[in-house]
Amino acid sequence: MQVDVLNAKELKKSAPVFGQVSFDDHEQIVFCNDKDTGLKAIIGIHNTVLGPALGGTRMWNYTSEWEAVNDVLRLSRGMTFKSAITGLNLGGGKAVIIGDAKKDKTPELMKRFGEFVHSLGGKYITAEDVGMETSDMDTVREVTPYVTGISESKGGSGNPSPITAYGVFMGVKASAKFKYGNDNLEGKKVLVQGIGHVGETLVEYLTSDGAEVFISDINEERLQEVSKKYGAHIFTDRDIYGAEMDIYAPCALGATINDDTIDRLKVDIIAGAANNQLADEVSHGEILQKKGIVYAPDFLINAGGIINVYAELENYDRQEIMRKTENIYNTTLRILEKAAKDDITTHFAALQIAKQRILDRKNQNLN
Repeated sequence: MQVDVLNAKELKKSAPVFGQVSFDDHEQIVFCNDKDTGLKAIIGIHNTVLGPALGGTRMWNYTSEWEAVNDVLRLSRGMTFKSAITGLNLGGGKAVIIGDAKKDKTPELMKRFGEFVHSLGGKYITAEDVGMETSDMDTVREVTPYVTGISESKGGSGNPSPITAYGVFMGVKASAKFKYGNDNLEGKKVLVQGIGHVGETLVEYLTSDGAEVFISDINEERLQEVSKKYGAHIFTDRDIYGAEMDIYAPCALGATINDDTIDRLKVDIIAGAANNQLADEVSHGEILQKKGIVYAPDFLINAGGIINVYAELENYDRQEIMRKTENIYNTTLRILEKAAKDDITTHFAALQIAKQRILDRKNQNLN
């Protein structure tokens, strides 16, 4: 799960969409409704200066439609900066489908969603996210070419989760190099929160590198399965944020770094796969900086997935996918060093680089 925990100040139900704090000059927001299939979806297109907006579709049983709007706004914005800082010629977009993926998802619903995607003429390209499987992208592909992450048997790049996990692992290693002087994780205590497809693969990488891994998840069955498979410790303390660990890797909920948790953190490094980990990018980034906690910007280190699906558009092979994902290590280290040198937060340092690339391209297009 990667649905953001909402801040009451951020979600203004009485305000128009353009008045939401999460609205950041988004280019387009598309509301998709189909009575026959029960489809209720929102597509957020944040920025297309660098290229078409690419971002996954997630299906989640939101408590309200405003919560879904907030999620798609934050996520599509994050995709813009993710592609920009990774050097991809892509803009940022995201889609959410309101509903229970286990109960409400049908082939007919996915095809109808694909028709809405197709109506945008390639301005938005979808892919797999929470609540979706590779087979769902295959279904969408039946009605539109504007989808990536389809099955390898159908000529696609397949499930992006393993590559996402590898990129996060590179981010963890780079953060350790910056904090400790070397990237050896032998004996480091790492708490992985959320052991879905990405989280489990990250556990595998960390364990193979000698880390002492602790895992937390709301699914007890998954905890037992992953613990047995990799020898990870199941975290049983009620206060996950007060745990004395070396590294905290949030791979589930967004906004877990918030007013209620940030003062309890007792870690050296935060580096995980979850999107939008900071509930407030400015204030919480500054608090982490003051506490001396190294924060690896999420939209940088979880970019392996989009690198993977981008391969379908650019026709590069598995070796190039891994090379680009491995480069997350160098980029992370460069950003951490820049933040220290300029005395700014790591999140702001990453944003500066991403926004500058977008601005440069925009100026080129004008000339």
